[in-house]
Amino acid sequence: MGKPMSLNVANSSVISTILRHDTKVTSYKIALLRAINDVVVSFPDVYTYHQNVFVPLRALADYWIAYYWPFVDPHWPIYQGRRSLRASGLNSDIAFRQALTSLRLEWEYSIGTASKPSDGFFLINEMKIGRKNQLYSPAFLQKYQAAVVALCDALEMPICYAGPGKWSIFAKPVKFKSLQGQGIPVPGTLLEDRCLVINAELWQTFRDMSLWVEALCIHEWCLFTERLPQENQHQPINRGDIYRLLTDRPDNRRPLTWERNHIDILLLEGTEFICPWTEKSITQGVSYHLDHLMPLSVYPMNELWNLAPSDPHFNAHQKRDRLPSSQRLASALPHLTHTYANYLTSLQLASVIKEDVNGRFATVPQLINQAHLSFPQAVSQVVGDFLNDVAVSRNLARF
Repeated sequence: MGKPMSLNVANSSVISTILRHDTKVTSYKIALLRAINDVVVSFPDVYTYHQNVFVPLRALADYWIAYYWPFVDPHWPIYQGRRSLRASGLNSDIAFRQALTSLRLEWEYSIGTASKPSDGFFLINEMKIGRKNQLYSPAFLQKYQAAVVALCDALEMPICYAGPGKWSIFAKPVKFKSLQGQGIPVPGTLLEDRCLVINAELWQTFRDMSLWVEALCIHEWCLFTERLPQENQHQPINRGDIYRLLTDRPDNRRPLTWERNHIDILLLEGTEFICPWTEKSITQGVSYHLDHLMPLSVYPMNELWNLAPSDPHFNAHQKRDRLPSSQRLASALPHLTHTYANYLTSLQLASVIKEDVNGRFATVPQLINQAHLSFPQAVSQVVGDFLNDVAVSRNLARF
């Protein structure tokens, strides 16, 4: 196995070269870089350790479920690689098409309707949250796990062949238990997880250039797919069709009933929440929205740290799908701390917010132990940093 090359000089050049000039039989290499980019953004404080980062292949596989979901429509498959004729007939374009198609069919059966292009993003968010994935049938969860296994195996290919030679950019994935002491795992990594090791400087490059990386990935993916022969030549696929499928985002179709019920119980018991944006008092009988601090249109996250009771009129007409300005965010942090402290007074919400925070943020224990912050203070700080970093790196509209 070759030693991965040093990436401390021209990481952005490495990324663009893989996307634009590497030989591609399938869209795997594009999907790999897009998934790494999404993982970097979704674990927002890992970079502060300035160490190599271990990413479980199953975390990358989840994003592949979301990306490839619209391409495995059983009624309108969109091929993602060239198919060659073998003795048994045409081979599959991607190794996991059958497993992912089977998952999509099971999903459509469970929801009782046709799937949307963005349902893969909705699904992976559901699977990450214990209280939500428990609502799915054993048959569905089995199909999901089978798809993840198939995708993890497929991921080895682009990891191996990215760059000028085998294992020239990334080392061969190995289990986390054999990597301990050589870097930092993303939150939620298990000892038996096969992990991709991402150089600290490359991680920082993805973080600094995430908007550019995503845009280039989607652009190259559209061009790649447009050039492939498809099954139905009478309905050619153009890059505009592919762009729409790759950028579709879920709405919040599933009401946050469980979260609202437990917040309503706190309100009945006399707890007061403060809207982080208007400072309006929310008590029993006062209407409120359960606001996604990070808008669903940016990243679909239904984790409890991302949900705060807020002024419904302001949420609907002012905030909408925007992120707060730095000044407004600074003013909101004490109220977010108050919200998280309220959650801790509910046995059920306390358990959930701790689980959700531990699965997302790496630095909360350090802030508690070394900076002597309370849990609510530490969470509001990392959430505030996350919202601000995403707004800046993605050049998003703010209020």
